[in-house]
Amino acid sequence: MVQYRLRPDLIGRLRVTLTLLGLPYTFCTSAVGPAVSCSLSHPLTRTSHTTRPISTSCCNHFVTSVWTMPSSAAPHVQSRCPVYPGSKIKRFPVPDDKVHWSQDWPQYNPVSYTDPAVLRKPAWADPDIGSFSPQFNTVDGAVDRTSFDGNYKTEKGKPLNPHGRTGLTGRGLLGRWGPNHAADPIVSRWKVDAQRAKMHHSVSKLPILQFVSIKRRDCGEWAIPGGMVDPGEHVSLTLQREFSEEALNSLAVPPSERAKIHERITKLFKSTGFQVFKGYVDDPRNTDNAWMETVAVNYHDESGDSVSELPLQAGDDAGQVQWVDVDSSFPLYASHSDFLKLVAKERKAHW
Repeated sequence: MVQYRLRPDLIGRLRVTLTLLGLPYTFCTSAVGPAVSCSLSHPLTRTSHTTRPISTSCCNHFVTSVWTMPSSAAPHVQSRCPVYPGSKIKRFPVPDDKVHWSQDWPQYNPVSYTDPAVLRKPAWADPDIGSFSPQFNTVDGAVDRTSFDGNYKTEKGKPLNPHGRTGLTGRGLLGRWGPNHAADPIVSRWKVDAQRAKMHHSVSKLPILQFVSIKRRDCGEWAIPGGMVDPGEHVSLTLQREFSEEALNSLAVPPSERAKIHERITKLFKSTGFQVFKGYVDDPRNTDNAWMETVAVNYHDESGDSVSELPLQAGDDAGQVQWVDVDSSFPLYASHSDFLKLVAKERKAHW
């Protein structure tokens, strides 16, 4: 296993090179540098590297494998969806060859839109530019305004989406100017029979993984539980909190049950997680000035005696929650299928 500690701006290029050579690797960002799908599974009431460490040593907490999904050079697609979600606002059409800011386009006339819920100045949202002066590309007070893509440009005091034009300025449904950081916990176990023996798929002959999936109230699609990183919060705590609240409804259970849930969840989330993805998310909520970034981490209950024994109960943001077989035929929201494919590959399971 080759390990490197590099600046974030070199990681993407070196990852591609090592992958082409077939070499496994682990990248670990410094605790003082940037660290840590279209997914409406991230609640807006909560806030691919942050300047806060995930733990005292990120390499001891998350392991990145050769299967990590590389950043795509292709232009974002869902970030240019014709009608902005939750509204009737139509984006200014942006063709593929005009997405990147390097392409001169004097005719570009994007629509400006920020959802009324954001303009009401809830705790999870920034004020409007002009009434305050955010410090971009750094940790601004408790708010992390760094990006997984490295430094992004600003224009007239507003940040520019590092993946290019979207046909819409403002913040849309997103609370923060610039990157809006989220975390997606992928909790998995092996599918077993009555004798607790692993079950294998009839075609691939590989063992079958199951993961905790929630059915979103907002869009009705199945997704990985996830949520926004609160200001000053370590991503590892966000992953644990969001899973507890969305899949186990820990906020609504009696204190005695809550203690039991906390004990088991803490044990699982203290184990080494497989970092599936960390980066920019091609999300329909993205705008020219605000965009989603996430870290997705897989925590696996190998023995089946940890979270597997806890009763699943949907939280406020989930209509339903259940263990679902990891399979390419199961439709998931946005890029979540890509995340599960990488988990299956890492665990040598059926896909």
